[in-house]
Amino acid sequence: MQTVTTIGLDIAKSVFQVHGVDAGGQVIVRQQLKRRYVLTFFRKLSPCLVGIEACGSAHHWSRELQALGHTVRLMPPAYVKPYVKRQKNDATDAEAICEAVTRANMRFVPTKTPEQQSGLVLHRTRHLFIRQQTSVINAIRAHLAEYGIVAPVGRQGVVELLTVVADPNDRRVPEIARACLAALGAQLRRMKEQILEFDRLIRAWHRSNEMSMRLEEAPGVGPVLATALVAAVADPKSFRSGRNFSAWIGMVPKQHSSGGKNRLGNISKQDDRYLRGLFVAGALSVIRYAKIYGAKHRPWLTALLARRPTKVAAIALANKIARMVWVMMARGERYNEPVALAR
Repeated sequence: MQTVTTIGLDIAKSVFQVHGVDAGGQVIVRQQLKRRYVLTFFRKLSPCLVGIEACGSAHHWSRELQALGHTVRLMPPAYVKPYVKRQKNDATDAEAICEAVTRANMRFVPTKTPEQQSGLVLHRTRHLFIRQQTSVINAIRAHLAEYGIVAPVGRQGVVELLTVVADPNDRRVPEIARACLAALGAQLRRMKEQILEFDRLIRAWHRSNEMSMRLEEAPGVGPVLATALVAAVADPKSFRSGRNFSAWIGMVPKQHSSGGKNRLGNISKQDDRYLRGLFVAGALSVIRYAKIYGAKHRPWLTALLARRPTKVAAIALANKIARMVWVMMARGERYNEPVALAR
């Protein structure tokens, strides 16, 4: 066991798989481990390189194994898949991880701190509540539409519908349906209160984080996007450039190039969908402001809007903002207003 230099660890909920090799690549250990025996097993080993797929609970195990003196490398599962030989099972997955972690050109995922993961939990929970809120609103509208009761789109329209539900003298809604809709209305109010509480927590965290406060200076970046970036990006310097960072978010064109001919398609829409949505929303807010107050101080945006639809321009602007944000994070700089924007 003392000769093991590299280990591929396939993690799971209960049963883990270990594949360890020596410096010459010879297999030394290949076995299953119950969850409760994982740390005991690694305590007996001298410090070695451990590869893990960046999936659920991977950051926890990375921190635990690093505390024991091991060097841990997290890898995207998609980059490990090409090393899987024939049939897929835990043993071949662990072997593939062990092989992939030694590749010189492999890309690794920095380990997140518990604080960063807490921030992600906050954002994901808020996002889940917003989706559930939309679902409840759609249910209320759909059920009342069955009785010919409709209202305009928007917050005021929902208020009108709930007013109808709360009025016992309105005979258009049967009593059984009224009771069900009243329960949906009560659930909707509780969700709104909880979302407001999540927003308060995000603003408080934003004010306490220096990097988040700096990122808010960039156009189209508010407390929600700033805190999401701080939580999601463990190490900005792990990206070689702003384009790589934008590609990670999924806002660069897909390539179908061959024979020296460059063919670019739509954006890839890969990886972090949540961050991509926040960047696009921020870009749309910048465009909306420019349309109301004029875009003469943003000549690049003015020219883009003149030849492209608004949503296409929003994607391009979101890509531009993402690259600026990466520079601010990687170099510790503040937002520098371009000369063309200075008044």
